[in-house]
Amino acid sequence: MSTENQPLRTTETVKHLLDKIDPDRVPAHVAIIMDGNGRWAKARGLDRSEGHVEGVNTVRRITEIASETGVKCLTLYAFSTENWNRPQAEVDALMHLIGIAIERETADLVKNNVRLRMIGDFDRMPADPRRRLQGCFDATSRCTGLVLNLALSYSGRWDLANAARLLAADAAAGKLDPAEIDEKALASRLSTASLPAQDPDLLIRTGGDMRVSNFLLWEIAYSEIDVTDKFWPDYSKEDFINAIIRFQSRERRFGMTSEQIAGES
Repeated sequence: MSTENQPLRTTETVKHLLDKIDPDRVPAHVAIIMDGNGRWAKARGLDRSEGHVEGVNTVRRITEIASETGVKCLTLYAFSTENWNRPQAEVDALMHLIGIAIERETADLVKNNVRLRMIGDFDRMPADPRRRLQGCFDATSRCTGLVLNLALSYSGRWDLANAARLLAADAAAGKLDPAEIDEKALASRLSTASLPAQDPDLLIRTGGDMRVSNFLLWEIAYSEIDVTDKFWPDYSKEDFINAIIRFQSRERRFGMTSEQIAGES
């Protein structure tokens, strides 16, 4: 079968699905656990690194469609603190790929008014990708559209422990009364505090696993969760739009009853 017209058909499908989205109920913050790169490659008899390379292409298209749908912040779980325990050759390849990919995409991010951010232990990143990342942070710092937030050398427990240290330091310095430490105080010390929307409305996981893998543990307390068996390299713009459509079909109660929600509206 000829694939000559496939891009046109895909574009038409995306446009059709976009028409189904309620623009007033688009999730402000979408977070994604990008899982399945290695399994995607293994299923094709390829090295795991090939899956990570293909995963970068998926990042590009999902960033594009997130911006088009009106999402304000897209957080991508790119490398966890636990991932440092992977074989050194894979870690080195991933770090190199991240740095090269970010530098390559910087011009397009600026063109599309996308600002790059990062949460995680920046100092633990190797010097070369750290330099390339900083270059992109600087180049996109004045962009006012979608915030593309990479979780690198990140874990939810690491972030909570770091926030606790910051609170303890402020209390020890007499800047904070321990009795005044509440949810708001803790949330303000998390690495996500300065994002346009701190808590994700929608958490997407590819690869089929039913766990949150130490990701945004505080922030996803009331996130809607959408899990797909598709591996990350196969995740499409259509998949992302359909996840938003499913999100918009759900009733978000935040601990209240349906009757209370109906009464408020």
